Parts: sequence; structure tokens; C-alpha cells
Amino acid sequence: MHRKILETIREFIREHDMLVPGDRVIIGLSGGADSVSLLMILSELKKELNIELFAVHVHHGLRGKEADRDSIYAQELSENLGVPFVCVHANVAEYARINGVSEEEAGRHLRYRILEEQRLFRHAAKIAVAHHADDQVETVLYNLFRGSGLKGLGGMRPVRDAVIRPLLSVTRKEILAYLEEKEISYCEDSTNSGTDYIRNRLRHEIIPAVRERINEGAPSNILQAAKTAAAADACFEKAARRILESSGIRERREDGGVISIGISAENLKQEESIVRQYVIRQMIGETYLSLKDITSVHVEEAEKLLFKPVGRRIQLPDGGYALRTYDELWIKKEEKMLFSQSGGEETGLTPVMTTFPYKKGQEIPKNRYTKWFDYDKINSALSVRYRETGDYITLAGGGRKTVKSFMIDEKIPKEERGKILLAADGSHILWIIGYRISEYYKITDDTHTVLQIQIDGGKIDE
Repeated sequence: MHRKILETIREFIREHDMLVPGDRVIIGLSGGADSVSLLMILSELKKELNIELFAVHVHHGLRGKEADRDSIYAQELSENLGVPFVCVHANVAEYARINGVSEEEAGRHLRYRILEEQRLFRHAAKIAVAHHADDQVETVLYNLFRGSGLKGLGGMRPVRDAVIRPLLSVTRKEILAYLEEKEISYCEDSTNSGTDYIRNRLRHEIIPAVRERINEGAPSNILQAAKTAAAADACFEKAARRILESSGIRERREDGGVISIGISAENLKQEESIVRQYVIRQMIGETYLSLKDITSVHVEEAEKLLFKPVGRRIQLPDGGYALRTYDELWIKKEEKMLFSQSGGEETGLTPVMTTFPYKKGQEIPKNRYTKWFDYDKINSALSVRYRETGDYITLAGGGRKTVKSFMIDEKIPKEERGKILLAADGSHILWIIGYRISEYYKITDDTHTVLQIQIDGGKIDE
């Protein structure tokens, strides 16, 4: 077993180009069987692979004396192997409370953050973590049950950025047999035997039931399916990159960052739906620099815009949207909700802005403190500010009137005119706050998205 597992992992490392000679590798060492075997195996292969190892133990501040025991054991094992070691303490309970997540999720986030910090501090190339084949089965099932595309069904990748997973090629049973043969002890985490967490339920209840009642070889079949899904995902990712590289249109900030990206709608419509969705997902990722909070629903709704009239849009998280223009589909992330620093501080008024889909027949607020506008007609970054030369509003019938003329006609004292806040789309004024709104931005039957501006924290003189 000893030689077999070494050979399997050695080939897996080579197959996925995990390490190159001279690499320094940070090992996440909990003291449990999986991470202990990872440290032992990489120590055995260290000379052959020409790598340096550095062990990092994260003390979560949970489980009391049991956690202290794990930390001491991890340090002693590392020292016996001649591997430099550091223990980093993290307040997982406090992090979970502040961020409103479970302690399990908080621990995972803090572990990776600490490992990455140690990688940078130690000038290391890689972070090795101890996920094995059984963990991969659980991950694939978890992603399947909660709803996932090919990326989730492909499970954990052997290499993701600086993180490598050499043990994905072996099972937990093989790991335990290796440690037994080597007569190496390890620490048991008492929480692993419970069924409080979803993964533990998969591990202790669902997967054993599947093996017993459906197919003993089910885990191997799941791993093969995951490998196929990961390969398909990589193929579609590559196709999407190729399409964007050849026909993507990018608008950039002065620093080079992408603020919006478009693509020919007709060209994209010629692709299969799954390719279209991969292209759109990459467009969002390139604009947002992250796919956090982006769901398959966002991508599917953006895809539907290809077959809808010009001007239609859908909202994306964090101030972004997808827009159908005459020739292109655009992903834009611009903060329309920008506030002038010269606004509410002096008046005590705070404009609160929200957007939401408009449904025909909705009653439009009639009070002076809350106004609705057609969000899709706003062309530039929205600001709340005082008047400037050239500001105007649109009248019924389409005519224009300068804000200065309006204030004169309304007999607003000259000394008060500069104190009145305006909601402005460039020089086009949506709302002379406390007075009137522009006809151009009013809600109509063609409105899709409402911008609501509500005045809070003060009162407008009647």
C-alpha cells in the first residue's frame, strides 16, 4: 500500500503539473488523518520533486482542549520530519457572528485566507490541501443537490490558482491504510462523527445508503462523471474565451480596468445556448472581477435579452446590468447611485435610492418625499447636487426649460435657489427636489425598471 499510494500521487502531481523543481509548498496541517498523510507523503517525495515544505496549522479557537491537542501534535510531527511549522490563531466564532455565516463556513474562509497570507509571507509557490477522492464525491453530490452547472458538477479542481490537491487521486480508505502501515498516529476531530453539517450527512448517511442499496461502485462512477463534467466545463470556457477575444468590445477606465463589455448580438445568437451562457458568464466575470452573487438565473435572463427588443435590460447585483442595444449585448457595471458631496450634509436631507421591476398597474406614490422614475432612460451616472449652468428639465410635450427659468417663474428667492437639491442625469434634471420632476423620466406602460428616490432625514417646506 505504501508504494502504491506514493506512485498514484506522484503520477497525479505530474499529470496536473502541480509542482515544479524549486517550489516552496505551504501545507495546511490540521493534525487529522488526511493532512497528516499529505505531509508524510510530500515529505517522502520532497527530495525527488526538489521542493521545500512549510506546515501551517490554523487554531480555530473552538473545541477547547481538543483543539490545543491538535495544535501540539501538528507541531511535534512537523518538527520530527524537519519541516518548519507555524500555528496561527483565528477567532472563528467571532468571524461567524460578525459576518452572519456558520462556524463551518467561517473556518473554511479563515483557513484559506491564513494559508494565502503565509504563502505570500514565506515566498511560497503553492498551497497544498488534503482533500481526497471521498471529499470529491461529497462535493459533487452537494453541488448537484443544491443546483449547479458543469463547473459545480466537476467538483474541486486538482489545481486552482496557487492551491493544489494531490490527494484527490486516492480514497480515505487508502489514506488510513497508508498511515497504519507507516504506524503514524493522527488526531480525530469529534465534530466529524456528527450529522449536524450537510457534508457529514452525505458522508455518514447518504453515500453509505447509496453504496448499500443502489451500487457499491457509485462513488467511482460519480468521480468519473465529475471528471467528464470538468473537462466539458474547461472546453466551454475555452470556446467562450476564444469568442470574446475575437469579437468582444471593451470600455475601460483610465487605469485599464473594464467597466463594460459588449458583443455582437447576432453573432452570439448563432451559438448554442450553453456556449452563449458561458460567454455571458465570462463577460460578467471580466466586468465584475468576480462571479460572487451571480447565479444561473442572472445568466439565463441576460441570454434572453438577445431575443428581446432594443433597450431592454436586466439588473445584476451591485449596480450592474445587462443591456440589449441595436447591435450588441452589453454587460455594464457602473454606479449610477452616486451622490454629490455638496448635497444633503447642509440641508439634512438624505436621498435614498432603490431600483425594482415595474409591474403595470402599480400605484405611483403621490407624496412630495417619494418619486418614481423610469430607470432605463437614465444615460449617465446619477448625482444629487446643487444647480449648475445648463441644467434643464423636460416639459409636457417635449419642450425644455432651464432650472434657472423654472426657479424664477416659481418666484423662489434668489438666495434660496443654490440651496435646492437636484437629482441629475448629467445636465438633464430628473427632479427639482421639493418641486417637480421631468416629464421625460415619468413612469409609462413601457417602463421596465423603476428608480425610486425617497427623501429621508429631513422635511421639504410645503
